[in-house]
Amino acid sequence: MPQRHSKNNNDLAFFTYDEKRKLGYGTQKERLGKDSIKPFDACCLCLKPFIDPMCCQKGHVFCKECILECLLAQKKDNQRKLAAHTAQKKQEKEEEEEKLMSQKARELDAFDQQNHGAVPQYNDKNQSRDKNGFHGANSVKVTSYEEEALRTMKAFWLPSATPEAPAKVEAPSSCTVCPEGNEKLKMKTLFPIYYTEDKSGEKKSSSHDKSFMCPSCKVTLTNTLSLVALSSCGHIFCKKCADKFMAVDKVCLVCDKPCKERHLVNLAKGGTGYAGHDENLEARDFKHLGSGSGLGLVRPAMKT
Repeated sequence: MPQRHSKNNNDLAFFTYDEKRKLGYGTQKERLGKDSIKPFDACCLCLKPFIDPMCCQKGHVFCKECILECLLAQKKDNQRKLAAHTAQKKQEKEEEEEKLMSQKARELDAFDQQNHGAVPQYNDKNQSRDKNGFHGANSVKVTSYEEEALRTMKAFWLPSATPEAPAKVEAPSSCTVCPEGNEKLKMKTLFPIYYTEDKSGEKKSSSHDKSFMCPSCKVTLTNTLSLVALSSCGHIFCKKCADKFMAVDKVCLVCDKPCKERHLVNLAKGGTGYAGHDENLEARDFKHLGSGSGLGLVRPAMKT
């Protein structure tokens, strides 16, 4: 059966749209699969089933070890940046003092030459003289001018006179941030959370295949459900039960501990295969030279 002529027209002086698509030109789109979507019971840092989960006030869940290591690493990085910033300030102060001292020295040299006259001239014709009649080797004026010229000369062919752009270190922030939401985060604001394990199944599930349920309505928790954690006690409920019971009764249904509305923290949901789940499930790359040409330069596609 003959193929379509529009997709196999090889006598043109330019590539058709279908030929460019086959060569890899343009924006390449690919929908993410289930393996690329983080489940609700996975740590936001190691992406593994969490161990001793901790939650921030924005609903991001981490392993206790992962988030503590992250915060400690941020503190060490802040201390390193602070030490570099302090050293830079000290160096700038020393350079400013040195500049003032050299300026005073030049002013004293000029005052001395103006009041006491120049250094006596020599009759040796082999010695170089400048246009003002000062001897190059014995004149303080010429020497100071040469030093100033060498200091300010921007000659790219001389390694010693090549200008360098100073690398300035900005003053670092002293607070740590959440690695997921980029908001300020302290260790004392983290609270442990506790999932209710579903043990209704007959077979014993492994640690990686555990299923959790809402302790109120006994519904199995998945990525499609919106979950709420109580920061006062750490128990997890589905959003329907939390709005129906905890928001009204002001008490936890598991441990009967009093809670307030500010203790209800909405957990960050994982992804699903549905487009209306507030997740971008499509990956895009723009290739302006084509992957089949061997020169495939890839740049991120513009967000729309």
